[in-house]
Amino acid sequence: MFHGREPEEKGTSSQNPDENSENQLNDVQDFIFLNCHGLHLYALEDSQCYSSLKICILSKNFIIDMSPLKNCTQLIKLDLHSNQIRIVPDGTFWSAMKQLKLLYLHDNSFVKLKNVCSLSACPNLIALTLYDCPVSLKKGYRHVIVNSIWSLKILDNFVVSDEEIIENWELPERFKTLSKHLFCDITPVLVKGSNYEKELFQMNYVISKINRVVAHNSPVVILQRWIRGHLTRRLWKKNYLKLLQRKILSDKVRKVLKKDEEKAIVKEEQKLNEENEEEKPSMPEDKPQQQLPCQVTSQATQTDHPQRRWSI
Repeated sequence: MFHGREPEEKGTSSQNPDENSENQLNDVQDFIFLNCHGLHLYALEDSQCYSSLKICILSKNFIIDMSPLKNCTQLIKLDLHSNQIRIVPDGTFWSAMKQLKLLYLHDNSFVKLKNVCSLSACPNLIALTLYDCPVSLKKGYRHVIVNSIWSLKILDNFVVSDEEIIENWELPERFKTLSKHLFCDITPVLVKGSNYEKELFQMNYVISKINRVVAHNSPVVILQRWIRGHLTRRLWKKNYLKLLQRKILSDKVRKVLKKDEEKAIVKEEQKLNEENEEEKPSMPEDKPQQQLPCQVTSQATQTDHPQRRWSI
């Protein structure tokens, strides 16, 4: 019934009774997933409802009272469809469930519309199912539920339209209440061998489907998206960039810019030094000595003089 730590077999533990009781308390705190689908349960006991539960599936049973779940304040998904529940708990019960997002209550015996309106105390409820209940046949049922639970995005497999929230606003057929474009199937699908990870993945998938339908078929959301895009494009113009750079640029980025500037200055100085060295006059190189003309003539005279003597 519970999916958590497996209890130890009897006779195998040699611990003291006090240690065994402490281990049992730790095991109780580790229960986060409960699946009692189709087990023909008639009632819930407080001992079966632990405060650490996050996903609780109690569908297709004979449960009449859901008040023992008051200790399960960390629930994010609660499935109680196909039971015999007649009364919805009051606002104090739902105000404690601040993390609850998906609630399946269809195919039950709810009759009073005022009683169902106590669900408005649940602060983060996104999806709710109440179809196949006597209360869903009352006039104005959907209008009352949608306008009492402000966080609600989908009711009975149809996304809440802007026409239901804003009075006297006539929209095209695509955006009207119960339009085919607003249909989103969120009925729970039970898989064999399901565990907490699989159920959490399925829950996130359902929420993403709801958000996708809302983003494409809600005029208010579409206008908000266009306005945000216009404002961001306006902010990233040249005139605004100068102001934003002073505010957004951190000290680290400024230090990097300073280092780059210093490197550029050093390179320019090196170039200037190289140009100055090239402009300086170069020293004459050592060339082999050439005989001067005077020396040549002197040698000639020395060579010619004995000839002259000889001739004489």
